[in-house]
Amino acid sequence: MNERTYETAAGRIEEIIRRLDSGEAGLRETLDLVKEGRELVEYCAAELEAVGKGLEELRLEELVERLDAGAREDTG
Repeated sequence: MNERTYETAAGRIEEIIRRLDSGEAGLRETLDLVKEGRELVEYCAAELEAVGKGLEELRLEELVERLDAGAREDTG
């Protein structure tokens, strides 16, 4: 089984949308696809949030380093 990634989840969402748009899915399949799609959208949203927090932490670390460097220059 393939490990789920943001990219694979987003690709599967596109497949689900195409299948639903085709009008060929029966009632039960439609229900299953919508359920799967919802889970994938939630996964993707969580991944994007985690990446956003990681970027924010990196920016904060950069800021602290700059402030520390500036403080050393002022005293040295």
